[in-house]
Amino acid sequence: MALTRKAAFINIINNIQEMKKTSHLILILILGLIAMNMNAEGMKNKEKRVIVICAHPDDAELTTGGTGILLSRSGYKVKLVSLTNGNKGHHEGTKNEIAIRRYNETQEVKKRMNCEYEILNNEDGELEANLKNRMEVIRLIREWKADIVITHPSYDYHPDHRNTSLLVQDAAFLVNVPKILPEVPALTESPLFLYTRGRYADRQKPNPDIVVDITPVVREKAYIIDAHASQIYEWLPWINRSNKIIPDTQEEKIEYILKEYVLKRGEIKEKDRPVVEKWYGSKAKEVKTIEAFEICEFGRSVDDREIRELFPMFPK
Repeated sequence: MALTRKAAFINIINNIQEMKKTSHLILILILGLIAMNMNAEGMKNKEKRVIVICAHPDDAELTTGGTGILLSRSGYKVKLVSLTNGNKGHHEGTKNEIAIRRYNETQEVKKRMNCEYEILNNEDGELEANLKNRMEVIRLIREWKADIVITHPSYDYHPDHRNTSLLVQDAAFLVNVPKILPEVPALTESPLFLYTRGRYADRQKPNPDIVVDITPVVREKAYIIDAHASQIYEWLPWINRSNKIIPDTQEEKIEYILKEYVLKRGEIKEKDRPVVEKWYGSKAKEVKTIEAFEICEFGRSVDDREIRELFPMFPK
């Protein structure tokens, strides 16, 4: 009888130990599932980041200001970059005075748009697509950990624009190469690279790939552009030999920018309509003003689903 009781007791102890092992395994499994779910949610809710790399202070605002506002409101971190200091962008004052004034204007943009802004100290009108500047562009994209990179089209009218486009194109593959600029960690995933709409049409690819409806934020875009007073109210009218009268009051100035730099440049062309309908579906008729983009094939390859994830303003 004593042996039987002892055996039974040992059996109970063994069962308890087995239960503990099983519970331990179950607990590990549960914790693993929780961790996987948290990681998936973390990736899903990862703070997205966009960097707009252009040639001059004000280029990014004019070409992508509305998209930047909408992405910022969707939780994106937005950074604007000028690869030159803009020191030739005026007909009056010294180069240094012009550069300082334009820098101060970008600081006002930062406040109005809730974004970051960086200006490189390259001479306006003298930007070269060289190795030094390529490394700077790689650094900018990597440090920002960009999900989307936007730049000028390669066929744009200004040599600084074209060289900026070439620099960004050349960086598109290299941002993932660890041995290139090893002091700044390489990206593990390629960003989506986009070209803005330029002054001239791309004959090889006349239709945009992506259009963003900026109708809800046209006045906000005008307000951001208004920060570049030296350009909008002085330099551009002078260089373009414009006979338009610049208004006196702030309200009239915003209306002037809205008409000349937002609505006119954001007009929907016939070739844009199928693209608007693609991305906005039944709401396409509500789209009045757009910013258009072309995908740069040197960067991340994306399908329509991924584009919709990257542009949360598109109807689901």
